[in-house]
Amino acid sequence: MRIRVGYGVDVHKLGPDYDLIIGGVKVKSDFGAIGHSDADVLLHAICDSLLGAANLRDIGFHFSDTDPKYKGIDSTILLKEVVALVKSKGYETSNIDATVVLQSPKLNPYIPEMQGIIANILGLDRDAVSIKATTHEGVDSFGEKRAIKAYAACLLISN
Repeated sequence: MRIRVGYGVDVHKLGPDYDLIIGGVKVKSDFGAIGHSDADVLLHAICDSLLGAANLRDIGFHFSDTDPKYKGIDSTILLKEVVALVKSKGYETSNIDATVVLQSPKLNPYIPEMQGIIANILGLDRDAVSIKATTHEGVDSFGEKRAIKAYAACLLISN
């Protein structure tokens, strides 16, 4: 059995008049993440962790932010494509562990739905997708509600 570990990070600025999409879920908020796609930091960090573990470069390499076909794209589509790339190298995802850094709103009510969406795309049980949320206690751009960040780790396995 081959085992590979991957790690991903994504950051986006926040601003008014944008949707806040996290883990494929539209979160009720007065501001949203700014980006070329739907700016879903959680799914982007997961994509990078999977791509890194499979030695397939990064999300920007596969889905350039200068390519108009990805403008406003739903990041669940990107994650599905990443899963296909990872599978083409003979790997399956064992589990995901992720953390979202956002001062507000509170994400706990949304986490079960996020887990379900991600687990479904990855072909996992919900229990194999851990999502945590934290704040920066009012410190720096994340604590001042000017940015959002996500970290993700994954374990890939292959027989």
